Amino acid sequence: MFTSTIRRFLHQATVRTVAAISYHGIRATLVVLVVTMLPIQSVFADPPQESGQPWPLIGYSEGRNDLPEGQFANWSTKRACIVHADGTGRRVIAADLAEREHSWTQFGGWSPDGRQAVVLSLWESPQNAAWEREYRTFRMTEGWRVDTCLVDHQTGAIINLTAIDRVSIYNTGLFFLPDESGYGFTPLIDGISKPYLMDRDGRNKRDVSGQGGGFAYGYTASPDGLRISYHENYQIFVSNIDGTDKRRIETGNPFNFAPQWSPDGQWLMFVSGEHYNCHPHIVKKDGSGLRKLADRGGYRGVVEVLKHPDFHSESSDIPVWSADGRYVFYTAKVEDRIELMRVDLDGGRTQLTQSQSGARHCHPAVSPDGKWILFGSDRSGTMQLYVATTDGKESWPITNVPEGHCAMHGHWQPWPKQP
Repeated sequence: MFTSTIRRFLHQATVRTVAAISYHGIRATLVVLVVTMLPIQSVFADPPQESGQPWPLIGYSEGRNDLPEGQFANWSTKRACIVHADGTGRRVIAADLAEREHSWTQFGGWSPDGRQAVVLSLWESPQNAAWEREYRTFRMTEGWRVDTCLVDHQTGAIINLTAIDRVSIYNTGLFFLPDESGYGFTPLIDGISKPYLMDRDGRNKRDVSGQGGGFAYGYTASPDGLRISYHENYQIFVSNIDGTDKRRIETGNPFNFAPQWSPDGQWLMFVSGEHYNCHPHIVKKDGSGLRKLADRGGYRGVVEVLKHPDFHSESSDIPVWSADGRYVFYTAKVEDRIELMRVDLDGGRTQLTQSQSGARHCHPAVSPDGKWILFGSDRSGTMQLYVATTDGKESWPITNVPEGHCAMHGHWQPWPKQP
């Protein structure tokens, strides 16, 4: 264990140096290796490896978060990356998508077979960014170009699905339909976010909002592929996959956000309450049986990414299902800390992290086999990604971005199905 611990420790130091060179490029004349000692549990936990199989990949985004000129200056440094779940093999992917000045990439997910990464290609004009910062609001009807691409993580081949028969300059939220017939995604149409479907070749894009006129996103399909869910004007709706039979889930609350289907498709989980005071709830797929699972203890449900906060620069921090649907993982305020929590469907709660004063945890994601949980934390002073057992007893860092940077929004690669 000692040998593997030292090897991983040296790897983390190497990643820190490479990241510094990557972001500063030709402007960097000297790179100083700085080793930050992490909590003992994080550094010296030796990640187990079963059956001699390599650790799966985790996709995520990393970039600067310390530039005082605002979120656009920091965003434009962001790059989509992948790394093994033991912290080895970190590399940037789809670098070609960020060659244009004022462009960047963001990791958005995986194909069901794990062969392709979902990568967002983003560009904004400096003039539009300046206008947004002056008026403290986003203007996404001009000055933007956001597309969602599929990237073969081995060959680097890129397919820009949303550029085919383009319907919008701003396209996000891609997911794969369970029957493999195509994809769902969320374009902005005349400034309004809409749930859309498209075929596997990127064509036949169509609106499935049921003629709704509200701003809709948080869009996913049920495991059987027959129903979709999303929030529209912060109310939860479900409908058939083609947008028919659209029904509102009544909660009695003004703010409802990010519905997610349970693995068996029988439940929806989302946060509900008031904006910045909302908590994990579940409801049966027919809209009955609504109940609050847990309270976030005064946590606003967003994590500030930037060292110099800008308008709307916080990132939503939403709960996730366990792989077997027995639990929900979420984050909550405990004294002056944001801790990682687990709750069962009867409301039994377990605190999974015990952190020093001021530490924050965010964005939990459960591995496909249900044994591991990925999350972000600034417990070391810099926002890194960690992997832990789902009981929280063992954890280790998988990123080591340099000070002034952050690693966020991790996504587990789906594991190949055994024949």
